[in-house]
Amino acid sequence: MDSKQYLFLFEEGRADMRALLGGKGANLAEMTRLGLPVPPGFTISTVACTDYYNKGGIMPEGLMDAVLGGIRVLEKKTGRTFGGRSSPLLVSVRSGAAVSMPGMMDTILNLGLNDDTVEGLARETGDPRFAYDCYRRLIQMFGNVVLGVVHDAYERVLARMREKHSVTSDHMLGLDALRELIGEYKELTRFPQDPDVQLEQAITAVFRSWNNPRAQLYRKINKIPDDLGTAVNIQAMVFGNMGEDSGTGVLFTRNPSNGERVRFGEYLTNAQGEDVVAGIRTPKPLSDMESELPDVYRDVLKMADLLEKHYRDMQDIEFTFEKRRLYLLQTRTGKRTAKAAVKIAYDMANEGLITKEEALMRVEPSHVEKILHRGIDATAQLDVIASGLPASPGAATGEAVFDADVAEARGSRGERVILIRPETTPDDMHGIVHAQGILTSRGGMTCHAAIVARGMGKPCVVGCEQMRIDPEARVAQVNGREIKEGMVVSIDGSTGRVIMGEVPLVNPDPGDEFRELLGWADEIKRLGVYANADTPEDARRAREFGATGIGLCRTEHMFMAQDRLPVMQEMILAFTAEERKAALDKLLLMQKQDFVGILEAMKGYPVTIRLLDPPLHEFLPNIEHLVLEIERLRVSGAPETEIKDRQNLLKKARALAEANPMLGFRGCRLGMVYPEIYEMQAEAIFSAAAELIQKGMDVRPEVMIPLVSIAQELAALKERIDKVAEAVMARTGVRIPYKVGTMIEVPRAALTADEIAEHAEFFSFGTNDLTQTTYGFSRDDAEAKFLHHYIHEKVLSGNPFQSLDTAGVGELIKMAVSKGRAKKPGLKIGICGEHGGDPDSIRFCHHAGLDYVSCSPFRVPVARLAAAQAQITGK
Repeated sequence: MDSKQYLFLFEEGRADMRALLGGKGANLAEMTRLGLPVPPGFTISTVACTDYYNKGGIMPEGLMDAVLGGIRVLEKKTGRTFGGRSSPLLVSVRSGAAVSMPGMMDTILNLGLNDDTVEGLARETGDPRFAYDCYRRLIQMFGNVVLGVVHDAYERVLARMREKHSVTSDHMLGLDALRELIGEYKELTRFPQDPDVQLEQAITAVFRSWNNPRAQLYRKINKIPDDLGTAVNIQAMVFGNMGEDSGTGVLFTRNPSNGERVRFGEYLTNAQGEDVVAGIRTPKPLSDMESELPDVYRDVLKMADLLEKHYRDMQDIEFTFEKRRLYLLQTRTGKRTAKAAVKIAYDMANEGLITKEEALMRVEPSHVEKILHRGIDATAQLDVIASGLPASPGAATGEAVFDADVAEARGSRGERVILIRPETTPDDMHGIVHAQGILTSRGGMTCHAAIVARGMGKPCVVGCEQMRIDPEARVAQVNGREIKEGMVVSIDGSTGRVIMGEVPLVNPDPGDEFRELLGWADEIKRLGVYANADTPEDARRAREFGATGIGLCRTEHMFMAQDRLPVMQEMILAFTAEERKAALDKLLLMQKQDFVGILEAMKGYPVTIRLLDPPLHEFLPNIEHLVLEIERLRVSGAPETEIKDRQNLLKKARALAEANPMLGFRGCRLGMVYPEIYEMQAEAIFSAAAELIQKGMDVRPEVMIPLVSIAQELAALKERIDKVAEAVMARTGVRIPYKVGTMIEVPRAALTADEIAEHAEFFSFGTNDLTQTTYGFSRDDAEAKFLHHYIHEKVLSGNPFQSLDTAGVGELIKMAVSKGRAKKPGLKIGICGEHGGDPDSIRFCHHAGLDYVSCSPFRVPVARLAAAQAQITGK
């Protein structure tokens, strides 16, 4: 490869070159193209990173020659010399992937300083303290990022130096203290004095950071491909640590927590960028800059307005000002909470900045789930012990832990924990992922903890400065109270409150903007969105969430109630048809009332009712439990009749037991052998429908026969169901609009869909079982024993029971759709497995030509948005 392809000067790039230059490099190039104040620099492309890995971790041939050529260009532009004893050129080396991964990879500032150039910088600026502050920062960052010295090792030395010189902050250390600090830093590791060596090692470290554990975890969580690689941005340094008229800051063009149209940000004077993000010093709110540095403030707001209008989205801008002169170091689409995402999208559409379609694409399906999370009950009596900055909204309760490893270990076991730290660093990422919420004593609204928590939708409180946290002792002290590891604590990320004990939660009100945005989705989407609902309450909730039908009503769940299970067992244990009919008559009355409630709740929308599916043994007690119970009855001297009843139950349970129940005597096979069961259920459905129609209601029942694999199964059972329907209509004198169809759950049904379609009025893909039968996996066994290993080893890219396997199961679905509609054009087809609420699966269903998806009621809003996004993208 020509080495020129590895390197692009900022003026050679554009915003649409993200894949090659990474997001940071592309935006630096775009800002340079717009004539904004960006320090000169160049970008090493993502191609160089992927080549580095393809060559087994060896720097690609010609890359360093190209980099040194880029350095020569920077020298000409700045009038400085890299490694020079006078007017030394210093650079930053920063990562920048094509997809934003804030804080996950590495950065090094002030590169080019050594024992000689630091003196040159001191002479040039007339400020030796500034020069040595830059040098100690370089040694600390280089040692941690490049040489692998743990961050805490430097922090301990720094804390000891602050204590020795009786100061409370790093920027208060004098020149002598900084020189002493640098000497101690150098004892921790061998720091290279050659700037060219520093540069090559720094670039290599940034490449390596693409595959550090926190970056890998972030990509896994956010479904970012592992083969993209990172770009490296090398840029001439500007200095925010040159005194009180210099500084650094972060600005969001809208509030990233609630979406309000106000500039939101923080800054520090006499500081470099990492000071703000790391949370080591608590920064000032941007509004303070208006009185402290009004000229810089005006320039910052002007740039913010320009960049938001140019990119047509909320921007996260990093800036530095040196002697009151403003420089832009980065702009990117800002991470935001779910609530903010909805408000920003809604407002920008109404402002005319974006279209409704663009607004819908700006809201992620995961945002919809998070906005429906519960918050703290406003009427509750709370034991509030402290307050900090409300960095990421929502409430969280859990046991206090003070270490990211502990948070990961306990959180991965399903335990609820709150991670409490003085501040978080990217190395805490694994703990943040598994914690319910984050609490820090330091940092501002744009620190690492705040940014990561907002991006993940986790509650977070930062900058709780009255709290003294001792991670080693695993204890926090605040206002005379103690939080020890294991104590239950709650945080309110919407207000910044820290609360002892568990807090009562209430359901949220997502707001009119949220509802209107989903209304836009309904106008655009083609797919119908139904819900899986087994009770009238589920059906009502589904309607509240915007479902326009029920795609799966599981009748077996109705039989599991305590007052019904004995009657169901009576039916199973019957020795004669008469005994079975007597039990079924009792169940008929119960089922009818269920269907009345569900059909009434749906008010004219279709209700798909699946006839009995699971094997009968699932309604009987566990065999081992029965054996033990009979033994206890014998020992206790129970009446012989009682023992005999349990023995009969045991005998039936053993008779019904199966080696492989998933593929055994269940679904339509039950209806074929015991047709009276399905006839009773059909009677209950049609009697309920007739009763409601007589009251003037519009009802649309759809009867679904499960597990059909042979067309004749459906033909025989549909004939029986039609006879029951005719009998009910004749008896009641009403016409019932109904359909009879089947679930496609096994490969043979998909392969012979044309034959099955002759007898079906609709298909519904039961993708949970279709996935099991296609793979030959038992879901329970696979998820418990080997599926996680397959995913970790990349045998599978993800869990096929959570997101549809489009290459296998998806091909069967497309085949069934094609064959079914070839036989019966206009055949109604949907999906009712858990995949019906998964956005990626919904996109597939849209393009496969399905008519609807069905999911749990709480995922209906997610499905409505995902269906609209599938229509908008057309991909």
